[in-house]
Amino acid sequence: MFRPLIHIRNLRFNIAIYVLAASLGASPVLADNLFYDLTINVVELKNNAGVVQFSLYNREGSLPDKYFERYYKMHTSRIDAGSASVTFHDLPAGSYAVNILHDENANGKIDTGFVLPVEGVGFSNYRTINLLNRPDFSKASFELNSHLSIFVNIIYM
Repeated sequence: MFRPLIHIRNLRFNIAIYVLAASLGASPVLADNLFYDLTINVVELKNNAGVVQFSLYNREGSLPDKYFERYYKMHTSRIDAGSASVTFHDLPAGSYAVNILHDENANGKIDTGFVLPVEGVGFSNYRTINLLNRPDFSKASFELNSHLSIFVNIIYM
């Protein structure tokens, strides 16, 4: 019984936004067009072992995420000739950050030596990481407001 009421409220909201945008001289965009695809590419993987795990984050405080508990969406990809890529479809516009893992043994977690990862890791907007340059959402994030393809640097410690 509440479903039609919610639908009517959403419709009214979309119409109100459309009318407001038109009255301001803007070209209004309907809510259906506010979803985008994000393709993430990684190259120069040191070998073709295992998989690449692509984790997508959409909120402050979600990185670092050593145990992959705070991600928004996750996909894995096979490695072909030292490269891998994945596309997240129909993402709402907003701020996102990417964490990749070259999961050489395909166990779904970051394997570490004494302290540092023994598998390759990477974050959007990071060329290097170290104890003084730890990843966080505010540094790694970017705005998604159109279809986008990015490259993430893989880092082996």
